[in-house]
Amino acid sequence: MKHVKIFGTLGPACADQKTLLRMFSHGLDGMRLNLSHTALEDAADMIEAFFSAADAANVKPELLIDMQGPELRIGTLDAPLSLFAGDRIGETSIPFSDAVCGALRDAPIGQEILLDDGKILLIKEDPRGLTVRRGGVLESRKSVALPGYSIPSPALTETDLLHIRMAKRYGVTALMQPFVRSKADLIDVRRALEEAGCAHIRLFAKIESSDGLNRLHELLPHCDEIVIARGDLGNAMPLWKLPAAQKRIAAACRAAGRRFTVVTQMLDSMTHRPVPTRAEVSDIFNAVLDGAASVMVTGETAAGEYPVETIRYLAETVREAEAFSDRA
Repeated sequence: MKHVKIFGTLGPACADQKTLLRMFSHGLDGMRLNLSHTALEDAADMIEAFFSAADAANVKPELLIDMQGPELRIGTLDAPLSLFAGDRIGETSIPFSDAVCGALRDAPIGQEILLDDGKILLIKEDPRGLTVRRGGVLESRKSVALPGYSIPSPALTETDLLHIRMAKRYGVTALMQPFVRSKADLIDVRRALEEAGCAHIRLFAKIESSDGLNRLHELLPHCDEIVIARGDLGNAMPLWKLPAAQKRIAAACRAAGRRFTVVTQMLDSMTHRPVPTRAEVSDIFNAVLDGAASVMVTGETAAGEYPVETIRYLAETVREAEAFSDRA
């Protein structure tokens, strides 16, 4: 079967050339850079270390930039904010954007607000404030989702457009567009790439909402690869429905001959542990058997304690799945 690509995410935990070289030695093919948390210019040293390590490992690497796009995030906090179940908080307690504040005012009583990929849950129980239903520690720039509530926003921010104009200079090979809602989003991104002289950069469409899931067949002809982004997609539905959604997307991609990537919490336990759970390696194995062209980890390598070991387990599990598929 075809080689399944192994992607990590660049971040402070793997920013030095020595660590990156070890990751390449275990089978790393490329890295994602999350531009919701940094800028290309600010990440220049990490990017240079990444390409230097790849050169030393004799690997032709891929650099994927993950745009801000229409994804909603909180602003910057002075310090991490501890939220406890039952706490009552006002909108101003958390640095929500104007768009989110407007949506919260318009949203019905009972509206859920999911923070940090759903780790924290708030409920609008009356017009005056929010109640913490599921607590946790909230940090700056974490995601915000209002399930079932659409907030209009452009496909690309001004910062996204700036990053696209800089992409060629930094060796970017692919762009990941978050929260794709319709083919119009992808057409806008393609146009921006062409206008920046970056038509060679591949376009990955992240499926993270009900809109993207329901319009998948419309999106397939307009991207190079689909990303099954299970973090926010899992916020758009009860979690027990997420595996079926993943299978539906994978089947549609196979039928259309479109490559797809599986991402989010593939080795989440390895953020703080040197070995994964049995469920995690089974998840990776099954993603490969479903036909994934690539698998990706995020915080595990960007901020985790065991970035090298994470790539080793990811790559070895993929190789085992490929061998199993070849024998079947």
